[in-house]
Amino acid sequence: MKEKFTIGKITGQSLPLFLLLTMIPVHAQISGSSGQAFMNIGSRLELFVDHFLIEELKGAELILHEPKDAGTVLLFDNSWEGPFCGYSTIIKERSRYRLYYRGLPQAGKDGSTVETTCYAESEDGINWEKPDIGIYEISGTFNNNVILANDAPFSHNFSPFLDTRPGIPAEAKYKAVAGTGSSGLAGFVSADGIHWKKVSDEPLITKGAFDSQNVVFWSQSEDMYLCYFRTWSGNGYKGFRTVSRTTSKDFIHWSDPVQMDFGETPHEHLYTNQTHPYFRAPHIYIATAARFMPDRQVLTDEQARELNVNPKYFHDCSDAVLMTSRGGNKYDRTFMEGFLRPGIGLQNWVSRSNYPVLNVVQTGPAEMSLYVNQNYAQPTSHIHRYTLRIDGFTSVRAPYKGGEMITRPFRFSGDTLLLNFATSAAGFIKVEIQDQQGAAVAGFELENAAELIGNEIEKKVTWKGNPGLEQLQDKTVRLRFVMKDADLYSLRFK
Repeated sequence: MKEKFTIGKITGQSLPLFLLLTMIPVHAQISGSSGQAFMNIGSRLELFVDHFLIEELKGAELILHEPKDAGTVLLFDNSWEGPFCGYSTIIKERSRYRLYYRGLPQAGKDGSTVETTCYAESEDGINWEKPDIGIYEISGTFNNNVILANDAPFSHNFSPFLDTRPGIPAEAKYKAVAGTGSSGLAGFVSADGIHWKKVSDEPLITKGAFDSQNVVFWSQSEDMYLCYFRTWSGNGYKGFRTVSRTTSKDFIHWSDPVQMDFGETPHEHLYTNQTHPYFRAPHIYIATAARFMPDRQVLTDEQARELNVNPKYFHDCSDAVLMTSRGGNKYDRTFMEGFLRPGIGLQNWVSRSNYPVLNVVQTGPAEMSLYVNQNYAQPTSHIHRYTLRIDGFTSVRAPYKGGEMITRPFRFSGDTLLLNFATSAAGFIKVEIQDQQGAAVAGFELENAAELIGNEIEKKVTWKGNPGLEQLQDKTVRLRFVMKDADLYSLRFK
């Protein structure tokens, strides 16, 4: 007989240990007695982007939200930029936003000498400037925003990150990887994000196709560097464009790659993966991946000529999808639907357009922004901005007639429960705290819970008599949410 663990009341049956382990991230703890298991979420922010905390939904559902169009923020209008700019990254460091992207005025072979790495910056993430950096002479002038040139093939897909590993020396505060299948991925470091140097003459990672943007970050929860990069599901460049992962403790020595697991979902071409730690919950990796649909043509030849699209780049189309990961080589694809659909207008339906910029960043007290490369292979190529409420990728939604959610058993740290939620004027959310067996805890019953009404990023949950949650610390509990015409985005204990 196979050994079985129980994690709450999932359909009233025990789950095999191997399946249980796929549901628990590397940072969570499994403990308990009598075959009972629980997760220790501490005081971490938990988003409802997957079923990690969800055991049961009654009349409620987990839904994907649509980013709101906030307009064009950057035109690729310099002579060294042009229609084929791409593989962009945005980094927010304190009050400064930094944007990196490939400059490419003409189509050609990956890693050509025409490619450059360009830079822009902003104080609000909305209004951008291209500073004259003066490092390279481009198009007869040093008055340009180029930070890397004349170093093929690394400007093809230069992908930087701000290293958050504790104790990093100032001269290596910024790091990057870049390269193609023939060169491998080289490593770069920088003190200011502008002036870069290679860490070695030899590539850091060699086992991969790398014919896309390849991303690296320091994982606080896994205590190592992670690289998510382009591979193919078949031998060579056959099958589907997909993602593999390798890890490192020092950024120099990397493990053998492991292909990412997408669960029981259909194979799709994922052109860029754009995997990164969510800035409010770095143990959750958000992937705003570009989904490529080869040979799915929308434009006619005549329409392409009217838009002045390069003849090689209108026979396909693409959009963006949302994936998540909590560590290891697994992506969660709860949502197969498009996260960002191509907009109205045929210019949005060309090949390799609608590719998200790496990283989602906060741009207001209740707002975060997603940036997207659009109008690829056209004179109007640019970066577009979209917005979501904080934590608002997804939510648990209950309709007007009402619904419920019950969480899996967990332990927490703190004396206050805070919710990010929105209701209609007629809606509400009420929270009951239960023990591991599903019985209401005295003082925290539903009838004692205050109704939460409104639209808040962080709202305290209360019960009659204001019983303190500290009495429940080190105890395994569940939460029961009773909701009407409401969305629940995230929760945390504090």
